[in-house]
Amino acid sequence: MLQAFQKHLDMHLDMLHGSRLLLAISGGLDSVVLTHLCHQSKLKVSLAHCNFNLRAAESDADEEFVMELADDLDMDVYIESFDTEAYAKEHHISIQMAARELRYTWFFELAEQLDFDYILTAHHADDNLETFLINLTRGTGLEGLTGIPEISDKIVRPLLPFSREALEAFAKKEYIEWREDASNASTKYLRNKLRHDVIPILKQMNPQLLQNFQTTISNLQDSQDLIDDAVVKIQKKLVAVDGDQITLNIKKLKKLSNPKAYLYQLLKDFNFTAWDDVVHLLNAQSGKYVFSPTHRLLKDREFLLLSELDSVSDEHPISVQKEDKEMTTAFGRLTFDEVNAISETSKNKIFVDADQLKYPLSIRKWSEGDLFYPLGMKGKKKLSKFFKDEKLSLVDKENVWILFSGDDVVWVIGRRPDERFKVTDNTTTILKIEVH
Repeated sequence: MLQAFQKHLDMHLDMLHGSRLLLAISGGLDSVVLTHLCHQSKLKVSLAHCNFNLRAAESDADEEFVMELADDLDMDVYIESFDTEAYAKEHHISIQMAARELRYTWFFELAEQLDFDYILTAHHADDNLETFLINLTRGTGLEGLTGIPEISDKIVRPLLPFSREALEAFAKKEYIEWREDASNASTKYLRNKLRHDVIPILKQMNPQLLQNFQTTISNLQDSQDLIDDAVVKIQKKLVAVDGDQITLNIKKLKKLSNPKAYLYQLLKDFNFTAWDDVVHLLNAQSGKYVFSPTHRLLKDREFLLLSELDSVSDEHPISVQKEDKEMTTAFGRLTFDEVNAISETSKNKIFVDADQLKYPLSIRKWSEGDLFYPLGMKGKKKLSKFFKDEKLSLVDKENVWILFSGDDVVWVIGRRPDERFKVTDNTTTILKIEVH
């Protein structure tokens, strides 16, 4: 197996030669064999072990075993201890998910702090098959059936082409010892149930299961590559990015052969799960939306507008005192300067009669029912009607801020000042208000 491993490195993972590598080791068969293979291949490897404190003395024995192995092979080793149960309870997640989050967060922190080029994990062909079956039983798209990636960011998985059977044979041939985790024998969890109850039957039915599976994965990955290329081309035609907002053209999307499939591919990285609701937005009324844990997808006329939740949350009102000359806001730097005369105005600069202002002024988002007297017009108008006349999108409306004097609008910031505060021949103090 050593020769096959080294050949795989030379052909597919040549960048590992000469790189500083951090190897995630539990003490079990997979990671111990990977440690020995890397050592015999003269890779620059250091070990990283997580003690999750889930199996009392057994967890401590695993830690001791890893430290002794590092000493025997003259390798640096880093150990971190976690209160995994407390973390899982605090974040309302499973023990397995908590352990995953804790270890990968630590691995990446360690790699960044100590300048490791890559993080090695010991996932192998059987792990890949298990992941495939888990995703298949839960329901997934094509990317969920393409297996565990060999390279993902800084993480590299050099054992993916090799079976657990091959790893165990190598370990026995080389008289390599490893630790057995008793929890791996339990069929309480889906992965273990597949490992012990399902996959052995499949292998019995077809001894070439893993080899055929590798071929299938390769074919599916090729198909995914074709899809990715097609999505990139479509993306250029119907997707626009404006700051933190992504806009999808509904008319162009509907003309595609399979709008639902393209919509999934375009939005799959934004954590949506209610895909039927997402698709229904194509024919929904303006104002309808779907949330993911991180984003909102909003139907606005002929567009779907994608925004991060943080960017659509309500900000707190801002108070402006008479002595305030400058302040930083969510929409820019706002300045207040007394001047002797009016110069040219713009959408970001107005001049008002300072004596008409009642302090403290306030800056807040608009509310339904707010109205003002638009400069240059007779009479009042509701902000909602003004926005409609200005043809503002729903997201544009959400991003409008208003400067108030008491309950009176002074300025729809960046849009229109109020007639009641304009500078006249009777004005004695002119205040210039500007957004930078």
